[in-house]
Amino acid sequence: MGRVSGVRRLPVVADLTLVTGGAMVANVAGYLLQLLAGRWLGVAGYSEFASLLAVQLLCAVPALALQNVVARELVLGTGIARLRGLGLRCAVLVAVAAAVLILPVTLLLNVGAASSAAALGAAPALVLLAGEEGILQGSRRFRTLAIVLGVAGVARVVPAVATLALGGGAAAALWAAAAGIALSAAYARFVVGPSTTVEEAAHSSRQTAHRPGESRDSTVDSLDTAAEGRGTAVDGRDSAVDSCDTTAGSRGSAVDNSDNPRARIADVLPVLRAAQVQAALMALQSADLIVARIVLDEADASRYALGTIAAKIAFWLPQAVGVVLYPRMAQPTHSARAVREALAVLFGIGIVAVVGAAVAAPLAPLLAGRDYAPIQGMLWLFALNGAILAVLQGALLSAIAADRTSPAAITWLGLMVQVIVLLAAARSVPALILTAVCLTAVTTSLVTITVLRSGSANSAETGSDSR
Repeated sequence: MGRVSGVRRLPVVADLTLVTGGAMVANVAGYLLQLLAGRWLGVAGYSEFASLLAVQLLCAVPALALQNVVARELVLGTGIARLRGLGLRCAVLVAVAAAVLILPVTLLLNVGAASSAAALGAAPALVLLAGEEGILQGSRRFRTLAIVLGVAGVARVVPAVATLALGGGAAAALWAAAAGIALSAAYARFVVGPSTTVEEAAHSSRQTAHRPGESRDSTVDSLDTAAEGRGTAVDGRDSAVDSCDTTAGSRGSAVDNSDNPRARIADVLPVLRAAQVQAALMALQSADLIVARIVLDEADASRYALGTIAAKIAFWLPQAVGVVLYPRMAQPTHSARAVREALAVLFGIGIVAVVGAAVAAPLAPLLAGRDYAPIQGMLWLFALNGAILAVLQGALLSAIAADRTSPAAITWLGLMVQVIVLLAAARSVPALILTAVCLTAVTTSLVTITVLRSGSANSAETGSDSR
């Protein structure tokens, strides 16, 4: 039995390594953009740029929600054509919302309207990109997903860095980044392939998932091979789709209702439920940075913004854990164990990140400039905040996988408390980050306990039903 367990774990480790590599390429590119922007725009100009990057992060909320819903529904058997239609509808809705938000963001952050439009303009492309990534995730094509993640990160950053190097300001750099994201979405659609090829891949993935003792190495290879050969006709598609499990069949039949306007609206509701969970997480992640621009002077707000890079590294470093284990979280028979494994790994990586930030802290002034030396000794606190948020993200992902959104209420409440306390009491960089860490830790603890209890109860109910 021990040998079988080892065989089953090897593909998971390989998937984690691949996705981590792709995510690391994207994240390193993003951190490089922020470091160079901090140096080229200076202390006075970087605060605006960092605040708008935080807004752009919030724009990614519907995109991340769509990716999670697409991956979950694909695991459960929904057709690819319907999922892509869902992504297009979500992109249109997000484009309308982004246009409406330009003026409020401009007034709230005291920035130029062109800069706000640039930050918000990337939102629809992010949604389309996330839809394709969700298809790759749900069909367990992690090798291709890793490539798409890396390419998307580089395509977003290179145009922005080039713009800044040529003397462009925050608005021009953000528009360049938005153009790069749009190109990334087109590239992702190309490499994922047409619906016929993806249906074959998803079916093979589900079939393998139902055979516990079988290694998935050959399956992953076949999925990517199918994607590479997407130009050829797939003669056996009909028989393959017809042979899907009962769940797939029942969900696939809903495609016939796709021309019904009410059905199209109902399709968006799961994304909206997942979006409010992601929104709570991203708002909590960005709250301290936005408050810093309100309560601190320009120089300290820029220093705080640079310190949050350590938090972002600790937050995004274990991104692959949730990506790889999410399809298992979406399967009732594997959900509870997958959640426990994910939280344990996230906790361990968080400890490593905090220690790493403390050790590497002396390098911060060398990379960003001597103006940022005052935050050098606090970088481990920023990393701790990011590590705690990574655990919270893992807990909330498990809730989305099970289509349970109640833990988000705790996160929203924690966000409200944090914003009120930070606005009332924090008037310095140390006070702001220390308060944020403490309140985030309390929120994360409550959400994690709720998710683990709910998961244990659902596992017991599933076991009882199977008997």
